[in-house]
Amino acid sequence: MWELFRSLGAAILTPPPGNSAVCAALDLPIPTGAEHTDAFVLSAPPHAAIHLGPEGKLGGEGLDRIAGFWRVLGLKPREDADHLGALLMLYAELGEAEEKATGDDTRGQLHRARAALFHEHIWSWAPGYLRAVNGLGIASVAAWVQLTEQALRAEYADLGPAELLPLALRAAPPAMSTEDSLDETLDALVAPIRSGIVLTRRDVADCAQQIGVGLRRGERRFELKAMLEQDAFATLGWLAAHARRWADRPSVRGSTTDPCAWWAHRAATTARVLQALATAKAESREEVPC
Repeated sequence: MWELFRSLGAAILTPPPGNSAVCAALDLPIPTGAEHTDAFVLSAPPHAAIHLGPEGKLGGEGLDRIAGFWRVLGLKPREDADHLGALLMLYAELGEAEEKATGDDTRGQLHRARAALFHEHIWSWAPGYLRAVNGLGIASVAAWVQLTEQALRAEYADLGPAELLPLALRAAPPAMSTEDSLDETLDALVAPIRSGIVLTRRDVADCAQQIGVGLRRGERRFELKAMLEQDAFATLGWLAAHARRWADRPSVRGSTTDPCAWWAHRAATTARVLQALATAKAESREEVPC
C-alpha cells in the first residue's frame, strides 16, 4: 500500500520521461511532456497553497503551514513541500515507519502524525483538486486521477473522520457575498478557499466560447474581468452554473468534520451569490429605456 502512495506521488512530481518507469509499474498510460505540462503546470498545479491559501496562489500562508508540519517531523521542508506528489510520498514514508516501529509509543506517534498529514494537508483539498484535473479531459492524466482518488478514499475509510475540520478550513476567509466589490469578487473566483470551486484556465476558455465573448489571454483574473466587461449577465450565469456543479460533490452525510461537505457548502454559497448578481444585471438591463 505504501509503495502505491509513493508511486502515485512520484508519477506527478517527476515530469516525463523521468516518470515512465513509475507509470508503467502502476499500469498507467505514460503522459507526454506536453500533457504533463498542460495538466500540472499550466492548468492545475498540484500545490496545496493554491487551494488552502487565502489568495489562491503559490507560497504564502498555505505553504508555510505545511512546511511547519515537515519541521515538526524533524525534516527539512522541500521547496515544494505542499506539492501533492511530495505529500503522497511523505505519507508513504510515515506509513512504512509506523509499520516498522517496534515500540507502542513510537508506533502511536507515527500513526498520529500520518493521520494529521492525511486530514490536514491532503484530504483537506485533494478531492476537489483531483476533480478539476479529471475535468481537463487528458486521458493519460485521468487514469492517474482515478487511481489516486481510489487510494485516498480507501485511506479515508480506514482512518475514519477527523475530530475537527482542517485548520485551513476553520480559519478560512469569508465566503463570497453580493456586497463584494468587483475586485473582491474576482479575487474570490480564483481562490478556491474563498469560492469553494476550482476554476482552471480551460474552464475560463470554455465559458468564453459557450457564451460568445472574446477571450483576452492572460491570468484568469484578467480574463474574467474582460469577459464581465463584455457580457456580465452571461458570464455570471455561466459561473453560477459551474459553482452549482461543484456544490454537487460526494461527502459524508451528517458529518460536521468532512472537508468535502465544507467545500460543497462554500460552492453552493458562491452559486447563490453569482446567480443573484446575474439576476441583478438582467434587471438593470431591462430598466434601460429604449
